[in-house]
Order: sequence, then C-alpha cells, then structure tokens
Amino acid sequence: MSGLITSELELITEALIKGQANRVKTLAALAIENGINPRTVLEKALIPGMQVIGEQFRDNVIYISDVLIASRAMHAGLHVLKPYLSASQHSLLGRVVIGTVAGDLHDIGKNLVVMMLRGAGFDVIDLGIDVQPEDFVEAVLDHQPDIVALSAMLTTTLYMMPETIRELERKGLRSRVKVIIGGRPATHDFAHVIKADGYASDAITAVDLVKNLLKA
Repeated sequence: MSGLITSELELITEALIKGQANRVKTLAALAIENGINPRTVLEKALIPGMQVIGEQFRDNVIYISDVLIASRAMHAGLHVLKPYLSASQHSLLGRVVIGTVAGDLHDIGKNLVVMMLRGAGFDVIDLGIDVQPEDFVEAVLDHQPDIVALSAMLTTTLYMMPETIRELERKGLRSRVKVIIGGRPATHDFAHVIKADGYASDAITAVDLVKNLLKA
C-alpha cells in the first residue's frame, strides 16, 4: 500500500475516532474517487477506527455517548461505501438479525449492540422491540442472516428466547443460523440451557462473540 493511500486511510480513521461524521463521509468519498478499493476503506480505515473506540470504551477511557458519536461517523462512512460494497457478494463481514423479544420494550442495550456490530463491519437488520418469534422467522427467511441475536431486559420475557429458538426449529431454520442472547437477566448458563450458541454481557463482547462464531 502506497504512502499516499495509507495517509488517506489514516485521516479517515482519525476523523472517525473524533466522531467527525461529515469529515468521514467526505474523506471516504474522496478515497473512492482516488481509486481506493471501497473494501480497503472499510477494512483499513473504518473498522480499525471502531476497534479503537471499542477498546477505549472497554477500558473506561470514553463513555457510551462517545461511542454513539463515533458510530454515527462510522455510519456516514458506510453510507458512502455501501452502494459499492453491495455489488460484491461478500460485501460485509456477515449479516445479523437482531431484536428485543416479544413483550419487552427495552432497546438501549440492543441499540448499542447494533451500532457496535455495524461499526465492526457487519450488515445488521434491526427488528426493533417486542419482536414475536414468527417475526424472527420471517426475517431469517427474508434476509438469510448468519446470526440471530435475541435481547431481553426483563426476567418475565426471558422465556421468549427459548420460544423463538423453538419456532426456528419448527420451521426448519435453526441449523441455518447461530443464535446468541443478551440482556440483563440472561446468563451463560441460560444460553446453554436453551441451546443458544452464545451469550454476550455487553456490546463489545457481542461483537467478539459474533466474530468468533463466524470464524468457527
């Protein structure tokens, strides 16, 4: 990689870390105009920037508000790249369908996971809150994801996680996807009991879990 290309990519990374969405958007567009491969911009500029943000958040150097600002900058860059990336079969690292299970209206934790996954280079379909098992099934059929992520913040809605998994089994879709769970009342043990493929306690862990499952 030439020094000029490296410099352009470093500028994008720096702007993303600073949360400068408009600058990221402009620099990403200029990089493409200058002949830099869109996937290179994703893998060598945007994703490294979000990795720095993730590490800083994990080390308590920055706060959730800073992560959200950086995520907006990431999205600005992805908005520029996506038309070029979607032309490729392997446009992003993988696809995740995510939602808060039926009966649960909490979404702050889920939204942070969505932002971090997108920032890490995943295509994320966010189904929102109060998502019925049938809606997860429909999303799997429509979007063909690699991962289905179930979120619950209430103990009273945890039972919808195994119900959703059973619905995927009934429709013959369980073997097509990995299922992960998260949320305050969820645990590793609960994930094992309901035969989920993994549990994440926070957004950073969720990104690592998704990466590891797709590698496996």
